[in-house]
Parts: sequence; C-alpha cells; structure tokens
Amino acid sequence: MTNDSAEGRPSGVDWDVEAVAFDEEPDHGLRDPEVRRAWADRLRSWLPGAPCDLLDLGCGTGSLALLASEQGHRVTGVDLSPAMVDRARAKSAGRDAVFLVGDATTPPVGEQRFDTVLVRHLLWTLPDPARALRDWRGLLRPGGRLVLVEGVWGTVDPVGIPAGRLTDLLAPLAERVRVEPLSDQALLWGKQVDDERYAVVATVL
Repeated sequence: MTNDSAEGRPSGVDWDVEAVAFDEEPDHGLRDPEVRRAWADRLRSWLPGAPCDLLDLGCGTGSLALLASEQGHRVTGVDLSPAMVDRARAKSAGRDAVFLVGDATTPPVGEQRFDTVLVRHLLWTLPDPARALRDWRGLLRPGGRLVLVEGVWGTVDPVGIPAGRLTDLLAPLAERVRVEPLSDQALLWGKQVDDERYAVVATVL
C-alpha cells in the first residue's frame, strides 16, 4: 500500500499501534448512538434481508461486523493487524462472528464461500483493484453481492477511487450495480464532508 490518507490503509503505518485510538473517529468506533444507527440503517439496506454468510475484509476493529451480526448475519472478519482483530473479537464476543488475521486480498478462508463480501475504504489502496474485485467475486456464492464503501479524499492531491471508475471495473463481473452517494450523509461520518463518498452494491454474475 502506497497512500497516506487517514481514510485508507496507507503504507508505513503500524496498524497495531493505530488500533489503540482507531475507534476515536466517529465512523470507526460508532460510539455516538446516532452515527451507529445511521450505519446500521445503511447496512440493513445493503445486505440481504435474510441471515447470510458475510465476509468483512479489512474489518479493522469490527464495528460494521458487529452491526451485521446484530442484524442476524454470520460474520467472518479479516484484517492484517492482530491488534485490530483482537479488538474486533472483544466487540463481538458471544456473537456469531469469527475474526482472522490475514491479507484482505488473499483472505485465509479456504474453500468457504459467502453471500456477501463487505469492504470499506480499502479497495483504493490496493495496487490492482481490478484483480482484487475478481478475487473477491470468487469468494461469493452464485447471486452473491459485493458491498463496497469507497471515495476520493483531499483537494490538493486527491486519493481514492471515483465511483465511475469502480463501476467500470465491476461491469464485467456483475449483473446489477447500484451506486449510493454518501457525501451528504453527515450522520455517517459524524461531521459534514465535502469530498466524494459512496457505496456500491453489486450483484455478481
């Protein structure tokens, strides 16, 4: 990873150290009840209505994984940082959730397949997003869905992946792609934002 935006997973950052304060960001820890409710509502609209097997890649401290498990989904979370994974396990103790240390591009899930792959603020940091999307599609059962939360951050030297580019990358992989703008949803971020933030829900071929 080669970027240095706080929104993604930049190179040169010790994520085990960052895990200590990671949840202090409103959209990371979801400690504010209104922010938490806003993310729970979005997840409910993006994920299948019936309980499903969900793979959360780059899960961080597991805040979204916890929301998904509270909604009845069976969650597997993967993160490269052992400290992040430890915090995710603590959050979801007693729930139907498993957390593994591993690379999101090659998650250690063996032959297991999922109904949904959820990825937030990670794809843009990868050297080959198209390959990652193809690999993630391979982790899905027929008719499964990719839920991707991404954006473009910064004005002087912007980093990220525009929604248009992401939909182009998904075109050969998905039969339905829905883009949902999120920049105007201040409750999700705990503040007003003026950059491009969005979610893509793609049902794979």
